[in-house]
Amino acid sequence: MPDNAVKKSAQNGSGSDMKMSRPPLDSLSELPGVYLYKDAVGTVVYVGKASNLRRRILSYFRDDIPPKTEAMLRCARNLETIITRTEKEALILEAELIRRYRPHYNILLKDGGRYCLFRIGTDAFPRLEIVRRAGRDGASYFGPFPSASSAAETLKTVRALFPMRRCSDRSFRNRVRPCLYYHMGRCPAPCAGMITEEQYAETVRSVTRLLSGRTKDTLHVLHEYMEKASDELDFEKAAVFRDRIRAVEATAERQSVLFHDGRDVDAIGIARIAEGLGLGLLSVRDGCLIDARTFFFPGLSTEDSEDLVGVFLRQFYMADDTPQPPSKILVPWFPGSEEESVGVLEDALSDRAGFTVRIAMPGERDEISLVDMAERNAAESAALRKNQDLAGSLARLFGTNRPIERIECVDISHTGGRNTRAGMVVFEQGRPVKESWRNYRIDGADGDDFAALAMWAERRCREAQPMPDLLLIDGGKGQISSVERVFRDCDGDRPHILAGIAKARTEDGRSDRRAGNTADRIFVSGRVNALPFRDGSKELLYLQHIRDTAHHFAIGRHREARGHAVVQSELLRIPGIGPAAARRLWDHFSSVEAMIAATEDELRAIPGIGARRAAELASRLASWKQADFSGKSSRKSPSVRGWKQI
Repeated sequence: MPDNAVKKSAQNGSGSDMKMSRPPLDSLSELPGVYLYKDAVGTVVYVGKASNLRRRILSYFRDDIPPKTEAMLRCARNLETIITRTEKEALILEAELIRRYRPHYNILLKDGGRYCLFRIGTDAFPRLEIVRRAGRDGASYFGPFPSASSAAETLKTVRALFPMRRCSDRSFRNRVRPCLYYHMGRCPAPCAGMITEEQYAETVRSVTRLLSGRTKDTLHVLHEYMEKASDELDFEKAAVFRDRIRAVEATAERQSVLFHDGRDVDAIGIARIAEGLGLGLLSVRDGCLIDARTFFFPGLSTEDSEDLVGVFLRQFYMADDTPQPPSKILVPWFPGSEEESVGVLEDALSDRAGFTVRIAMPGERDEISLVDMAERNAAESAALRKNQDLAGSLARLFGTNRPIERIECVDISHTGGRNTRAGMVVFEQGRPVKESWRNYRIDGADGDDFAALAMWAERRCREAQPMPDLLLIDGGKGQISSVERVFRDCDGDRPHILAGIAKARTEDGRSDRRAGNTADRIFVSGRVNALPFRDGSKELLYLQHIRDTAHHFAIGRHREARGHAVVQSELLRIPGIGPAAARRLWDHFSSVEAMIAATEDELRAIPGIGARRAAELASRLASWKQADFSGKSSRKSPSVRGWKQI
C-alpha cells in the first residue's frame, strides 16, 4: 500500500434484504484511488480502482446497473476508499488487494489447470526443478507446461546442456564428496567446491535465457565461449560448447516460427464457452511460439468480455511470480470501461519490465492470426474441462484441496519370482499419457511383491519426472507400507497422496475377482478403514480402469521378458552359439520372426558366424516356425525392442 494512501469508510445501515444505499457526497473524494465493498462481517466482496473515486462509486447507484452489480450491492454493507497519488498507484494497489482478499464479486484469475513450472531458487547454487505451483518467494519461474511429460523432456534437455546440481537442499548441505552425476558430467559439484559462485551464476543465466525462449541470446553467448576456448587452445572445452550450440539449434528448429523478424509478443484471445468465458494466452519470443496457456471464468457473459481483458492484464502481468511482459501485448479489443486507461496500464507494465510495453489490437495479418489462434486454444481447452470435475471430486474423496489431475499406478508381474517386471502407467486429466509409461526390470525380489515395490520406489525417487498428485498401487495396506517407507526417506519430491486399490471381499473373506466387480476398496496410508467410495461411482470406476490398465501393461511386459528368455535359452543350446553371438543375432534382426525367416546366406553374413554355425543355426531356426515364444499361444513372438528392455 502506498505510504501516502488515505483510508475513508462509509457505513450503511440497510437491512439484509435491501440494496446498499448511496454514500454521502462529502464522504467521497475526487482523487484517484481504490474502493473496497465489505459485507456485514467485514469480508471484502469487491475491489475496484478509479481515477476519480466519487464519479466511479456514484456510477454503482444508477438505475440501469447490471444484475451482477446489483447483487453485489445487496451483499455489501460498508464502503472503504484508499486515496493514492496517481492512477498508476491505484492500479498496482488494486491488483495487490484482489490477490490478497480474493473478493467474491471480482473476476478472479484462475488457471485452467495445474500446469508444471520450472523453478530456479535464489540461493548461491540453485537447482532447476519442476513444481506445480508458483510461490511468492523471489524465485524465478518458467513455463507453464501443459503436460508433465513435456516438462520432464525439457528438463532432461536443459540438464544435458547446462549441468546444475540435482540434490535436495538437505543433501547439498551435508555432502562433502561429488556424487555420481559429477563423474557423468551432469553436475559441476558445487558441494565439493569444484565450481565458483561466479561460474555457476553464468550457467544459471544461460539456463534462464534458454527457458525464457531467448535462443538467439543463448547461441550468441555460447559462440563467444567456444571462440574464447579455441583461442586459448582448450579444444576439449570448445568442443563442449560446440555440442551445446548444436543442441540449442536443434531445440530451436522444433519451435514454431511465427515472426521471422524475431519479435517478442503475447496474444490474448477470448472465447465464449458453455460455462462462461475462456481466455487463451500465446507467448512468442524471438519470433517463435514457446508457450500456450488458458484461463476460464465461469458465470461470465459476453457483456463481461470487454472488462475481462483489463482485469486479466492487471492481475496476470502485475503478479510477483509472473515473468516480465514482452514489448507488445496483442488484445482482441481495448480493455473495458471509461475508467480504464490503457496508457496508465502501459506505464505500469513498462516500469515492471524495464522497457516500453505497448498494448495494441492486431494490425498485421500474422498478428490477427495469432489472436485467432489464442481464441481457438481457449475454445478447444474448454472441451477438455469435463475431466476437471472428476479431478475435483477425487480430491474431495481423498480429503485434499489439491485437484487430483496426474495419477500414476504401478503393478508387479512375475512367474514364480522370475522375470519380475513393474509396470507404471500415467493418466492426466482422465487421459493416458503413454509416453510417460515405464517398464522396470526388478532383480533380487525373489517373488516378494512387497520387496519388488520397494525396489521400484527407490528407482522412481531418482527419476526427473515430476511426482503425481496420486500414486495408486495395485494392493492394500501392506503394499502401501512397503512403498511409503521408501518415499519417506527420499530426498526429492514425493507423491501428494499414496493409495492402494484392493479387490472387494466375498462373504468368506476372499478376494472377489469376478469380472465387472464395482466394489473394490481404496486405502490410504495412516487410515485403517477404506475410503468411502460408492460402489460403481464414476470416481471408483476411473481408478479401477487405471489399475486394470497398469495390470495389463505389467503382464504384457513380463510376458515379453519371459518369451525372450525362452528364445535366448534356445539360442544358447545351439552348438557354437554363445552369449556374444546371440547378442549379434538380436542386434541384426528386428524380431524373432525375422530371425526365423532368415536364409543360411543371411546368417553367414553376420560377423562371427561361419558356414558351419550358419547351417546348424538355420536348421534349428526352421524347427521354430510353428513354435510360439511369447508365453501365450495366441500372441505373436515379441519384438527385439522388448528384449532390449531387459
